[in-house]
Amino acid sequence: MTGRIDLRESGVPPAVSQPVVAKLTKAAIFLVATINPGRDNDVTVRQLCADLSGLLRAVGFRDLESRLSCVMGFGSDAWDRLFGAPRPKDLHPFREINGVHHAVATPGDILLHIRSTRMDICFEIAAQIVSRLGSAVTVIDEVHGFKYFDDRDLLGFVDGTENPVDQDAVDAAIIGDEDAPFAGGSYVITQKYLHDLARWNAKPVEEQERIIGRAKLSDIEQDDAVKASYAHNVLTNIEEDGRQLQIVRDNMPFGEIGKGEFGTYFIGYARSPRPIEQMLENMFVGLPAGNYDRLLDVSRAVTGTLFFVPSATFLDNVSADAVSPGSASDAPAPTPAAGDNDISRTPAAGGDGSLGIGSLKREG
Repeated sequence: MTGRIDLRESGVPPAVSQPVVAKLTKAAIFLVATINPGRDNDVTVRQLCADLSGLLRAVGFRDLESRLSCVMGFGSDAWDRLFGAPRPKDLHPFREINGVHHAVATPGDILLHIRSTRMDICFEIAAQIVSRLGSAVTVIDEVHGFKYFDDRDLLGFVDGTENPVDQDAVDAAIIGDEDAPFAGGSYVITQKYLHDLARWNAKPVEEQERIIGRAKLSDIEQDDAVKASYAHNVLTNIEEDGRQLQIVRDNMPFGEIGKGEFGTYFIGYARSPRPIEQMLENMFVGLPAGNYDRLLDVSRAVTGTLFFVPSATFLDNVSADAVSPGSASDAPAPTPAAGDNDISRTPAAGGDGSLGIGSLKREG
């Protein structure tokens, strides 16, 4: 499922989102990469932006039932380098948190979130994408996630019970007119957690349930009267003006038995990064300070990144040979002709109907 932000009242066709709110699948690959120095490398990355939808069609056609999808996001520095101004209004580097436990900030210019019912299909599109990027990027983290029994994590609890679905998911994750030039986009925060399973499994089930706030076997939420104030589902419940702020999670277990490495890849999409950032603040610092998430006593965050996910419309209209902002040969972006209806553009407040992004394709 893709979100569609309808801007027809403004005379601009709706922007089509990337498959941020696609249904959960049995397999996923998460790739985080940095862009290597050099303008040629910028060109290679922008070329992939424009070609991504075609690659997905080609690989996905081999098994239409596999529900192949790929979401591509960009870090704050990469956005400036590849696309320049304007930029999404809430895009910034991941904010490190030093509390009772430590939420690290790690490098990341590009996120590729690949999903399918089949790992071989995920692997094929990942290989094709990395081959296209070649020496332009360095892959700094690669995680192969899998569905574990009935949507449980390796700690034994169901993960994602409260995920919004259908229109609620779109409303939670897809930007609307609050940042009209980037309608159809989304923000995503990722963290790779490693679990100390021996320490966790040594805890009585009753203690595990107090930490999570749910029954382990049935997945039934504990009654508020008995739920611990430090329960994971208490600290990650964010409200504003009496309304719960939802996010779309697609967490996946991963592991390598020979290395003794077992974990959860957290990935959360939202129309603003603020709700997820508040969740993490509550978990790592505590609410109030010191009343932290006891899950972090056995789960250590080893990565932390924030990306902006532009609309699919935006990606399809990226021009590979655009001049990178800040280079000596930069030239001002051309002024759109009257009546220019390039669907990658949505009107900025007080603007002329163009984003003014020099890296977008223009029709003649």
